Amino acid sequence: MLGSTGSIGLATLRVMDRQHGRFHVVALTAKCSREVLEAQGKKTGAKYLGLVDVRPGDSWIDVNGACNRRGGSACLVEAATHPDVDIVVNAVVGAAGLQATLAALEAGKRVALANKEALVMAGPLVLAAALGGGEVVPIDSEHSAVLQCISGRAPTEVSRIILTASGGPFRDWSSERIAEASVSDALKHPTWKMGPKITVDSATLANKALEVIEAHYLFGLGYDAIDVVVHPQSIVHAFTEFVDGSILAQVSQPSMELPIFYALTHPQRLGDSGVERFDPVGVGPLTFEPVRKVDFPTFGLGVQAGRAGETAPTAFNAANEIAVQAFLSERIPFGRIPAVIDYVLQRYRGERASDVDSVLAVDRWARETAEVACC
Repeated sequence: MLGSTGSIGLATLRVMDRQHGRFHVVALTAKCSREVLEAQGKKTGAKYLGLVDVRPGDSWIDVNGACNRRGGSACLVEAATHPDVDIVVNAVVGAAGLQATLAALEAGKRVALANKEALVMAGPLVLAAALGGGEVVPIDSEHSAVLQCISGRAPTEVSRIILTASGGPFRDWSSERIAEASVSDALKHPTWKMGPKITVDSATLANKALEVIEAHYLFGLGYDAIDVVVHPQSIVHAFTEFVDGSILAQVSQPSMELPIFYALTHPQRLGDSGVERFDPVGVGPLTFEPVRKVDFPTFGLGVQAGRAGETAPTAFNAANEIAVQAFLSERIPFGRIPAVIDYVLQRYRGERASDVDSVLAVDRWARETAEVACC
């Protein structure tokens, strides 16, 4: 059910029997993939389907049928706050997932979060929204790995975490070659099959910067306690170092099935015979490399924005989204992506993240400014 732009973006579930991993899908939403949404609705028996990109009066909308079909961006919040829902799986791409996350948490739901942008844009607001009984459980494999390592332990026992990155398709490329990469080059991820936006983010390492910011909020760690290494095999998803020097790592095949299932059942572990079993001999050598920060400047810009705090990560995220859209539409070359982001951050004035409106105002400003830089 989970996917990126053009597929299912948000799914909500009712817990039927957590002990045995039984859940019922209540609602599904998608941005524009109507056929996929309808097929998934029939397969799961969902009683609510939401399609964001639909015009008023579209014959697809039906509020009186056996399956309630709604249109427009409001369907994300409606699905996330449905009274029959216990768990919201948010895999919406980009800033569009923020308000659904906040609404679900305020309604006391568990949010299984793959939409890292919600925490990046408004980490303090998301954490505050969870205080009323909601809960954030990460789906990203790296953050799921950390959660699995620290579950049941006091936060004071953790001294550092190390997130791993595949390195993307340009791990071995020179900086000159990277700058001239085509769209088809950037979409050839060596490990994961993802949507175009997040695949480009992996190629620039923007995705890893977003994950560093997300980890800061999820685990309450300072940026000096969050490191990143490149791990091309994508077998070790994260390391967790404890105050006594011991290090635990979460290891599994590069599949999202395990972190999604864990986000639904946490803190329990339930059997799943469908997961590919780990073979330490067959997997071959595991290697690790430093991040080439000079050749991948978008990573440093993102971490810098995270350290600045307040709405600086919002500006970074918005600028990155616009730059990636411009690259995918071939309006700018790949090498211009970090320049567009830097253009926006140089003009950012340090607005406070006091409420959702202030965050969204910075998001709009950054997008408009990034569009200017793309011209």
